[in-house]
Amino acid sequence: MRERAGAVLARTVAVAAIIVVVGLLPWLSGRDAALSLLRARSAEQEPTPEVLEAIRRELGLDGGPVPLLGGWLAGVLRGDLGRSWVDGGPVLPSVLSGLGVSLTLMTAALIVTVALVCVLCAPTLVRGARGTLRGGRATGAAAAALAALPEFLIATLLLVTLSVWLGWLPPYGWQNPQDMVLPALALGIPAGGVLGRLVDDALPAVFAEPWVGLWRSAGCRPGVIARAALRRALPPLVPQFGLVAVGLTGGAVAVETVFAVPGIGRTALGAAESQDLPLLQGSVLALVLLGVLAGTLATAGRRWMLGPGLRDAALSLPAPAAGGGGRWRRLVPAACAAVLAVAVGWGLFLDPLAIDVAARLAGPSWDHPLGTDALGRDVLARVGHGAAATLGVAALVSAGSYVVSLALGFLPGPASGAAEIANAVPPVIAGILVAAALGPGTLGASVAVALVSWPVLSAHTAALVSETRAAAHLVAQRAIGSPPSWILTRHVLPAVAGPIARHAVLRLPGVALALASLGFLGLGAQPPAPEWGLTLAESLPYVERAPWAALAPATMLLLLAALAVSLSTLHGTEGRPS
Repeated sequence: MRERAGAVLARTVAVAAIIVVVGLLPWLSGRDAALSLLRARSAEQEPTPEVLEAIRRELGLDGGPVPLLGGWLAGVLRGDLGRSWVDGGPVLPSVLSGLGVSLTLMTAALIVTVALVCVLCAPTLVRGARGTLRGGRATGAAAAALAALPEFLIATLLLVTLSVWLGWLPPYGWQNPQDMVLPALALGIPAGGVLGRLVDDALPAVFAEPWVGLWRSAGCRPGVIARAALRRALPPLVPQFGLVAVGLTGGAVAVETVFAVPGIGRTALGAAESQDLPLLQGSVLALVLLGVLAGTLATAGRRWMLGPGLRDAALSLPAPAAGGGGRWRRLVPAACAAVLAVAVGWGLFLDPLAIDVAARLAGPSWDHPLGTDALGRDVLARVGHGAAATLGVAALVSAGSYVVSLALGFLPGPASGAAEIANAVPPVIAGILVAAALGPGTLGASVAVALVSWPVLSAHTAALVSETRAAAHLVAQRAIGSPPSWILTRHVLPAVAGPIARHAVLRLPGVALALASLGFLGLGAQPPAPEWGLTLAESLPYVERAPWAALAPATMLLLLAALAVSLSTLHGTEGRPS
């Protein structure tokens, strides 16, 4: 009861904080909303002080932050989100229309995600149920590669191959069921890679538990064992499915932009670009409410799957899986690190800003090993110099998220509630909000990603801490008088720190992709910076003529993902000490 009350309180406080920030957005933006509205209404009218003051009185911007927030909240409670500063129409119909489109796309993408998770986990599940699992994790590299593919790159490749070249599916629009196929694939493939890897990582430890051998000796069919193993492995990961569901809706801005899908993310981005703050406020508010709903459903699903064991403190913990073995597990990270080091080191010796007009969109050669971009700049040089911005910031953000998640995860209720709400603001939306205050740039992108990168790890930590504390052997430790600090340092922390560290390493490519996504949308590093996302965005219009310019930074992200996952599996799986 105490954990549940803490979660409710955390959700309430987090929702209230985000609503206050959203309500004060016109005041926090630091820009003259009256001037933006005047330019949207009439570019020819002179912005005299009298005209601007009249607009401020009309919008209620002349009374300070408190009356502004109070007026907006009163309107929300009446179901009135205000009127657009651009076209003068009511905001609520636009928000509901965009939310409906995004929910439809999210449902289709979740179908793709679940199907891919099943495909990735099927070998481990079948071999474990039959008793032939010997520690191999063949799907890890494939899942990491899928998770590392940027949504905007997948969207562009699908658009070029399946629409432009083959003509199988429409390239853009939202009129027919076929229109959602390509966006759903672009969103579902990376999400399926992440979730499939997490589920596949948890299954070997479950199949190593004593009850599996007893059930098999008693004559239980493999199908029965497989279903029981899934129910045992999935509860700690159920919050991840809820968080991914929200991320699919709010984080699909790039995919919605590529395919011209009128979803809530694209609506928010368009509102930010046009300084239509009432529409941006309504879009972010809708995402927050969706996050509350998804988090509540995920928590209810986890409690249902655990049953009375969680309430009665009668859970057993999986034994640690066998670690290490296999020379290939050491060769894979070594090879990935070597290729990354060679590419980055070679690129650092070249000039990323030098322009060779005669070699624009040139193919790979000795002078330009990875070719040139549309301006004639060396692609290898831009990849090498972009590594510091992309990898360095991603590593710092991931390390900070790991520390924060461990600190907050020992308060499972508040951590889960706050994580669910924070994840309702995806990196792109956070980037839009931060850019409104700080302006687009590397600093704004870093702050935005840092603010929203911890929820996934925190939710996973909270789930593991909750189950570990409910384990029967810890109840016995408390009964014999073991001090809480000893239980914390000798049992709970070792059971949680390892799995969360591996999860943080697995998420490192995702953090790099979030930074790249902001650069792709113009919210991160600005030209002529050699940032990987910006390099991709600049190269995508010419992907048919010069695919190497876009594939070079994408390949670096794939190698980073393979390195991260292979390192995370060197010392076993998601095992916990018993």
